[in-house]
Amino acid sequence: MKRGPHSTYRLQVSPDFTLHDAAAVLPYLHDLGVDWVYLSPLLASEPGSTHGYDVVAFDHVDPERGGEEGLAALSAEARRLGMGVLVDIVPNHVGVATPEEDPWWWDVLKLGRESEHANAFDVDWAAGDGKIVIPVVGDDDEGSIRVTKNEVRYHDQRFPLAPGTTTLEEQHYELVHWKAADEELNYRRFFAVNTLAAVRVEDPEVFAETHVEIKRWFDEGLVDGLRVDHPDGLRDPRRYLDDLAALTGGAYVLVEKILEPGEDLPTDWATSGTTGYDALALVDRVLTDPAGEAPLTALEDRLRGTTVDWERMVHDNKRAVADGILHSEVLRITREVAAHLAGRVAAEERGGVSRPTDDQVADALGELLAAFPVYRSYLPEGRDHLDQAFARARAERPDLAATYDVLEPVLHDEWGQPARRFQQTSGMVMAKGVEDCSFYRWSRLTSLNEVGGDPSIFAIGVEAFHEAMAARQRDWPDAMVTLSTHDTKRGEDVRARITVLAEEPGHWERALDELLRLAPVPDPGFGSLLWQAVLGAWTPEHLPDLRERLHGYAEKAMREAGDRTTWTEPDETYEAAVHAAVDALFDSDEVRAVLADLAARVEEPGRSNAIAAKLVALTMPGVPDVYQGSELWETSLVDPDNRRPVDFDHRTAVLAGEATDDAVDKLHVTCSALTLRRERPDLFSGYAPVSATGAAAGHVIAFDRGGSITVATRLPVGLAAAGGWRDTRLDLPPGRWHDVLTGVDTDGHLADLLATHPVALLVRKD
Repeated sequence: MKRGPHSTYRLQVSPDFTLHDAAAVLPYLHDLGVDWVYLSPLLASEPGSTHGYDVVAFDHVDPERGGEEGLAALSAEARRLGMGVLVDIVPNHVGVATPEEDPWWWDVLKLGRESEHANAFDVDWAAGDGKIVIPVVGDDDEGSIRVTKNEVRYHDQRFPLAPGTTTLEEQHYELVHWKAADEELNYRRFFAVNTLAAVRVEDPEVFAETHVEIKRWFDEGLVDGLRVDHPDGLRDPRRYLDDLAALTGGAYVLVEKILEPGEDLPTDWATSGTTGYDALALVDRVLTDPAGEAPLTALEDRLRGTTVDWERMVHDNKRAVADGILHSEVLRITREVAAHLAGRVAAEERGGVSRPTDDQVADALGELLAAFPVYRSYLPEGRDHLDQAFARARAERPDLAATYDVLEPVLHDEWGQPARRFQQTSGMVMAKGVEDCSFYRWSRLTSLNEVGGDPSIFAIGVEAFHEAMAARQRDWPDAMVTLSTHDTKRGEDVRARITVLAEEPGHWERALDELLRLAPVPDPGFGSLLWQAVLGAWTPEHLPDLRERLHGYAEKAMREAGDRTTWTEPDETYEAAVHAAVDALFDSDEVRAVLADLAARVEEPGRSNAIAAKLVALTMPGVPDVYQGSELWETSLVDPDNRRPVDFDHRTAVLAGEATDDAVDKLHVTCSALTLRRERPDLFSGYAPVSATGAAAGHVIAFDRGGSITVATRLPVGLAAAGGWRDTRLDLPPGRWHDVLTGVDTDGHLADLLATHPVALLVRKD
């Protein structure tokens, strides 16, 4: 593969921040020490799309994002500065919310299976009696469907008329009630989003047509690397990455792949690694106090009124997804199983073997999806995960034993249609059941409820972290490292504050009880999740917009939890009580006083955690990414909050010393680490733990990357309570060392070395 970046900086390109705007901030990024700029999706997307993941055309850059001229301008500026360009691409699906904007989808709706683009979409035509099922009709609103001279209208939505037709029944699609998607949908989607239709890039012709503009980027030298969105949705990710490598000439490629604890990325994929959620989980947990696990677990159980079993919760929520919003996917696998078994029917009947009914197959598939331990397998890789799922499913539902006997060889057949679709579906069920549901139903310590992490794993020790980093340096040295993304549930500094609660469980419990007394919510467990978010995002200087931001978070969090209210059936009384609690923060002096006292208590240790996490992430094995704006405090919550505009003028001024900011220390650490990585990559070519001795040795994490040594404080509350660093010192390798952050020489004595910052970045003085 070609050279990858030493670091990246993610920019969210949108109609309000175009490629021309991005080009204008590149000099600032270069001064910050960034090596490559990392851009969100650029292809033409739904009108007004703020994120770009709803691609509607594959042959040009979105004009609203700056178009071809914008990309050329950005690339030219990057080349002038010696920077590379990494772009996010979306191979799994296209946006179909506005059919007339997607020429392929429009043509398939118009011509059905006769369309030249019919093969691009993953449609089960037989299931819809030859029609694509479009679930858009509201309750008792069929009368709003109108047929005009040239098209079908449903309110402001437009659909084509097939040539020579005049009535609705003659079309190649059927407009149905929106709830029909759960059972009747016959095209594959992105998760449960009906307006994102999957495309079949496993077909060579479809691959070529969907990558024509991407190919131009590399042919013309505009782009250097790619980030592949949601590879788990693809039929064959390994083959796709091989095709992509051939198209780009072996360019640097990352995959947005979520690995469960203990799971490894397939080593034969043509990729440099993941986008870094696995790294994020390790950084957060090595900074979390394991002593907080027992008291915070007891608090969670008290608030919920029961002992919370994370594994059971995940299973049940995944099963609800398989039986609910993704049941149409389960039924499609069921149909493919039936087709797969059809040739064996006669022989089985002669042998006295009864074939399971479709209902039994669907039931068993739902249980297997609920029991699947990771996002998906890539047969033959991951066969052990499939075996684990069968073992768990058999234990959970022994009444389906005969059905499992039939399904086991079918789902182990890596070339069979049912096995391939099952693999595409298991990740969808995991994402909806865990990330978008369970993460909002367990509030023990919400800094751990993050994409790519398992909240039931509370903390890891320094030795375990070192072992993981040594393996990362050996196996995936060019994978990405991240702390914040456009998809994280909480920004990195929100999590850093919440992490302090593991060291302050008693104070947190008392404060939470008082907050729930003053501003009661019907579900105290959800109240804990809400107040942790408030504590993490609490920035008094941003109060004018904080109320609105917190109301937005509260609505999304309680509806994603889905146990008391939902997006489709909101409970107005419950939601009003939750919103009243948010308002109380701003309208009640008593509530604000409790929160302010708590915030003051976590402020300094939270800053220490934030800066420690930043330096560790910027210097550990892998390619560090700085999410837009996170060189200063990143106190965003879940999207769309984390996609807000960034004030780059302010950051430019702070970096130049022309303005002040409370997070200037974080900016200094970020700039120093990025610059050193870019200018001296030879200092980051290995990994070895650096030990410490003394009374507070357990409060430092340090490692040598091959000439640069990272030193970071952990568990700062306990450190202060024990009297500080005292005689603790690092066992430094031979040589004269100094800290690039302060310019101070050191003999390893931590009380002196960390007197200014909770971190240090050491290099040999010579």
